[in-house]
Amino acid sequence: MDQKAQPNIETNFSPSAIMSAKKKFNWVLLIVALFIIAAVALFQVSSSYFKNVEYDRAQNRASLYRSTLVGALERFQHLPFILSKDPYVISGSLGLNRERLNDRLSAFARQSGLDAIYLMDTKGLTIAASNYKNEVTFLGQNYGFRPYFKNAMQGKRGEFFGIGATTSLPGYFIAQLVKGEYGEPIGVIAIKIDLSELSKAWNIGGELVFVSNSDGVVVLSSNESWRYKALSEISDVRRDEIAKERQFANEPLEPMDWQVIDRKSVKLDGVTYVHASESVSRLGWNLHFLADESRVLERSWFTVVIAMIIAFAMLTLVLLLRSEQIRIALKASQADRHKLQGANAKLAQEIVDRRAAEKRLEKAQSELARNSKLAALGQLSASVTHELGQPISAMQNYITASEFDKNESDRRKTMQHLSGIVKRMVNITKQLRFFAKPVQSDMELVDLRDVWRGVEILVAPDIKDANIKLDIKLSKKPIMIRANRLRLEQVLVNLVRNSITAMEDCQQKLLELSIKSDEIYGILMVADSGHGLGESSIEQLKEPFHTTRASGNGMGLGLAISAAIVKEHEGLFEAKNISGGGALFIVKIPLTGVNE
Repeated sequence: MDQKAQPNIETNFSPSAIMSAKKKFNWVLLIVALFIIAAVALFQVSSSYFKNVEYDRAQNRASLYRSTLVGALERFQHLPFILSKDPYVISGSLGLNRERLNDRLSAFARQSGLDAIYLMDTKGLTIAASNYKNEVTFLGQNYGFRPYFKNAMQGKRGEFFGIGATTSLPGYFIAQLVKGEYGEPIGVIAIKIDLSELSKAWNIGGELVFVSNSDGVVVLSSNESWRYKALSEISDVRRDEIAKERQFANEPLEPMDWQVIDRKSVKLDGVTYVHASESVSRLGWNLHFLADESRVLERSWFTVVIAMIIAFAMLTLVLLLRSEQIRIALKASQADRHKLQGANAKLAQEIVDRRAAEKRLEKAQSELARNSKLAALGQLSASVTHELGQPISAMQNYITASEFDKNESDRRKTMQHLSGIVKRMVNITKQLRFFAKPVQSDMELVDLRDVWRGVEILVAPDIKDANIKLDIKLSKKPIMIRANRLRLEQVLVNLVRNSITAMEDCQQKLLELSIKSDEIYGILMVADSGHGLGESSIEQLKEPFHTTRASGNGMGLGLAISAAIVKEHEGLFEAKNISGGGALFIVKIPLTGVNE
């Protein structure tokens, strides 16, 4: 039993089964990772969107609260000016009918809802007040230290927020100078507006609103614990100034746990809020509205959850559809299985036939390689004949001419020519071995014009026999290059010979040779009026055994050798068709400093 059970265990945990399980597990991990990445990205986008929505709402609420605050501050802005023109106030400033003035100010304060209206002399001593009957009254108190009194005495509008020095209750003070008959200052009339009701209304609304002054001190707030705390640390110098004005009585003005995160977010007491602010033009105040950022997070998470539910539903649907497709495909594959078995049998027979065919192909390739070697040998033989034909023809001409030489001087000259031709034939046979193993050539200073003078001896008879008109244009000044003269002569012989051959069937036979220079190169140009290059490119012409001539008129080795020689000299080899017919070959060899 144990022996039979063992193979089943090996089958269940075979390498292919393990690899399949790993692939499935990797796919599951990939899908989970993609879901997590998508959830994080969606959460970020949702947070940004809902934060902008919450910020816009906060900005609108801040604007609304600013409007109510500005309305409360500006409601009585005109009253101190009107009171400063009141005859009873002017008389009271001069010391007349102050008892009646007290009653009058008390009636005004009661009917308008003001906290207090009071009159001070030019020293800041209160001489009449609406609360003169109260247990805590402004009457007899000196407020000359207050900024609003000082500003009023200077003819400015006195505005100030602070904790009352007498009542210890906060208020907004507005003061106006009272002038006498001749415009002289005789007193200051002031009103106190109680803003505590505004703070209570904010608190009842359940929203977080507060107002800070130019020093960053919270003067009004829906949260009582924030009042008279600073958004940032106040310097000692400024604290001394505030203490002298007794603006906040004995409040310590402790800094709040306030941190600005960005333009739309702040952190207060460790809680992050969406923050919007509005500037209040009077007194340099700023109104702040805070919205709990938890609403943004709740909406963002809700969006992510809904999106994930939709995604999972779609994934489930896709998996169901794919399962159905797999079931259909499996059924179809079972039907194809029988066909595949028959095809396998045929394939086995085809493999046997293919192997037999491959053996026959190998045999044919071997025979083809042998024939290719024979063809290459034939091409090389033809190339040797092609390359040596020109010097041998010239040698025959000089030998024939030597038979008619009657004096020793002419014979010696003919022998010199023959000796030069023999040397050139030896050099040509060396060059034919160029592609097997390029020879090392010595470079020397050469005048490019002398290259033609050496070639002219070899090609002059052929040019004359072919009845070709020769047009030579040589530079008047030396063109010095560093080169192997014999190898460059071989290049020029090849180019001239190609041109002569190209013009064999032409009525107009013109060969133009030009040797000149520019700032960089010495330039040798050969142009003919022959049949041109046809469709061949310069790269094709550089290939060994490539030719544009008819069969038996050359194997195309000359230009390949020429191109290689020019490359040895770090030069450029170009060829193109001439628009009027014929071909132009250009050889450029770098100049040496001798030309400068």
